[in-house]
Amino acid sequence: MPEYTAADGVVIAYDDIGPPDGAPFLLIHGFVSNRQEGWKRTGWYAALAQRGQRLIALDLRGHGESGKPHDPAAYDRDLMLGDIVGLLDHLGVEWANVFGYSMGARLALAMALQAHERVGYLVLGGVGGRLLEPPPPGDITAEAMEADDPAAIAEPLLRSFRQFADEQGEDRLALAALARTPPRGFTADDLLAVRAPTLIVAGTRDELAGDPQALADVIRGAKAVTLAGCDHFNAIPHGLLKATVFDFLDGYLDEM
Repeated sequence: MPEYTAADGVVIAYDDIGPPDGAPFLLIHGFVSNRQEGWKRTGWYAALAQRGQRLIALDLRGHGESGKPHDPAAYDRDLMLGDIVGLLDHLGVEWANVFGYSMGARLALAMALQAHERVGYLVLGGVGGRLLEPPPPGDITAEAMEADDPAAIAEPLLRSFRQFADEQGEDRLALAALARTPPRGFTADDLLAVRAPTLIVAGTRDELAGDPQALADVIRGAKAVTLAGCDHFNAIPHGLLKATVFDFLDGYLDEM
């Protein structure tokens, strides 16, 4: 397992696969996921290999094979963003095309704002207009991670996240600590500073995301695509998502 150590000592696991020449594609998974479950099992590794493209994917701290601190302060957004940029530095990669999904999309967007020179094309998946709303408090999510019995979690979506965490064997106390980190959102004024060509894509049944067009409207030149029949979870492996992302990278969406 390749890994590197972040500035605060947390070990970050990653994959760096494919030809070293050409633009690398950086994948940033969502909450409770990891690089294997979020990207490899869902066919993204294979699809990028077919394109002959270099992929870089990490396990965010608190997830997968990376370090799992139990202190909420360890999950400040700047620290998590530092893990991502630090990985590019570790690999000697000046910039990459970036695809973040859900929580990973928030980190990708922060990267486009705070380290814009490191981002080529920007893909934000599983997000939409609701990203502009104030972030919800994390205690409810943390309590779902800490519950003794998932069946006792009343909110179906939180119960799904908890069950997914159990299926992946994730450290639920680390996930609870992440959820309790004071949230930092984005305003429409913030997003005026995004310079990267941007695609925003979410399913029509993705209640967590909201309307992708509502988010695209506040990012200059952004394109929005809605995937028919997809929700927050089944969009990730869907062929339509892969086709949309690759069409964007290849410039075909500019012709539509």
